Amino acid sequence: MTSLANILDDQPADKSSILIPDGPTITYGALRDEVERIAETLASAIGPQQAVSIVLPNGLEFMVVFLAVARTGAIAAPLNSAYTLDEFTFFMEDADARLVILPEGEHPGRDAARQLGIPTLDVSLSDNSKVRLSRDGSELTERKDTSGPSPDDIALFLHTSGTTSRPKGVPLTHANLLASLRNIGDTYTLTPDDIAMVVMPLFHVHGLIGVALSTLNTGGSIVVPSRFSASRFWHEQRSTRATWYSAVPTIHQILLMRADDDNAPYESFRFIRSCSAALAPSVFNDLESRFGAPVLEAYGMTEASHQMASNLLPPGNRRPGTVGIGTGVDIGIMDDDGGLRNAGQTGEVVIRGPNVTLGYHNNPTANAEAFTNGWFRTGDQGVLDADSVLTLTGRIKELINRGGEKISPLEVDAVLLQHPYVAEAVCFGVPDVKYGEAVQAAVVLSDAVTEGDIRSFCGGHLADFKIPDRVYLVDALPRTATGKIQRRNVAAQFAL
Repeated sequence: MTSLANILDDQPADKSSILIPDGPTITYGALRDEVERIAETLASAIGPQQAVSIVLPNGLEFMVVFLAVARTGAIAAPLNSAYTLDEFTFFMEDADARLVILPEGEHPGRDAARQLGIPTLDVSLSDNSKVRLSRDGSELTERKDTSGPSPDDIALFLHTSGTTSRPKGVPLTHANLLASLRNIGDTYTLTPDDIAMVVMPLFHVHGLIGVALSTLNTGGSIVVPSRFSASRFWHEQRSTRATWYSAVPTIHQILLMRADDDNAPYESFRFIRSCSAALAPSVFNDLESRFGAPVLEAYGMTEASHQMASNLLPPGNRRPGTVGIGTGVDIGIMDDDGGLRNAGQTGEVVIRGPNVTLGYHNNPTANAEAFTNGWFRTGDQGVLDADSVLTLTGRIKELINRGGEKISPLEVDAVLLQHPYVAEAVCFGVPDVKYGEAVQAAVVLSDAVTEGDIRSFCGGHLADFKIPDRVYLVDALPRTATGKIQRRNVAAQFAL
């Protein structure tokens, strides 16, 4: 297999591929036929290596459209349906999207596409669970043969928040993604007997690559509800006999808190995976004790096509508070001068491997900062022990990690400063029991305005998870002796 276009090809036609709770079960044969049909339909509307913004919730429609876009040789650029008009406009324009695919009806994504002059297609499901593509109410029926992608073609275009005020575009090739899928499948010994619950959004690498595609790549089945529902989780697990799931610590904690009330089983999954934010050792222990399955914490990021390291299944090593060993990825610890440090020494975590992006999109400055001597600098601080087990000790970059959502504080700064009565603004993260980190900010005002007014203003420009939970209205911001404002000092003064 050389590309995602062939990810379904070798599986038995009658084997279950996608299970929709309280809905249809789609076999591999049916999924292959559906993906091929939609790919040939899309090929009449989009060309090879042109970006397609996919604005769809989790579900059969997303999976079919994503795999069809990959099969045409176009670039899938999935986006969070909860984005605002401003955010959609930026992401579509930055990806140079040539087509936007959305659900029927009014949507900020449709408004953004209209402003940018990008054509749109509507997606719906027929009564027999066939995906329907339409434009202006008329179903597309024209079909065109697809040539398919090559390994070095871009398959996926995502954005990751950085230390600049706008997120950075991350192009990932088919070769990048296939390397990551193989690594994940090998790490967890995934087989056709596995059934994975997709509780993370499919527009993120965690849900898309870490669970959905890695399971399909090994011939397993995926359970795809439209969204995570704690009240339905165990019903869906029992009815589908799911063998594993992967989530951010916030979801694990919610399931733990409700476990007894929901009559959760004491033995359930083959394993439970945690990724995208630090898992507290206490939560690790509670998960294993209550749900009777080994908990495997992993370490991933968009630029690495998701997974870089993971703890191992028994009898392999798994240690609370660590993210395990490199999984098909070389991991090192680098000093400030670009030299690699020895075991036991703290520094910046660096990686290299076939799953790592070749560079950010149209961002030579970021690329120069990110790559040193063939290694990609993650911006995370950590230490490797003598057994090559990685422990993360902090974050060099100033991103806020709210329940696995990476938020650039400079992006929030920029929105706050758009308010006519905000003279200065600094956003920062603070520890939070539920989300790992919460978003807060301090602002200096030029005229009277309330905290609620500022948060409401942010709601018009930012997705809900980026809006500061608390905005401190202050007379002045703390500065260093040279007049600089440092986020950690602001956080210490106003929040900690």
